[in-house]
Amino acid sequence: MVKQKRITGERLNVLYRLGGAQARYRQDGKWYHPLRRFPGILFDGAGYVRFESPSEYEACDQVKKGPDPNQIHVEKGIARIPTYVQLDPPPRSNR
Repeated sequence: MVKQKRITGERLNVLYRLGGAQARYRQDGKWYHPLRRFPGILFDGAGYVRFESPSEYEACDQVKKGPDPNQIHVEKGIARIPTYVQLDPPPRSNR
């Protein structure tokens, strides 16, 4: 049996050549560890959102911090953020 590699934001960042300083992945796009380096990228199972700077990230109304400082939430998923980009092939196919 061939073991499949786990999908990570860092792997996707390299695979798609997006040049992020930090990247996070979550299949459903609703929960992540916070971004601390920029440009920062949040991936879900079909695409991503890129934040060029901390101010752009902080200004995104869909991204909610806490209550734990090590978590962010996007209630309806990152696909609802206006700057969302769909990828072809989607990240969930890159195992």
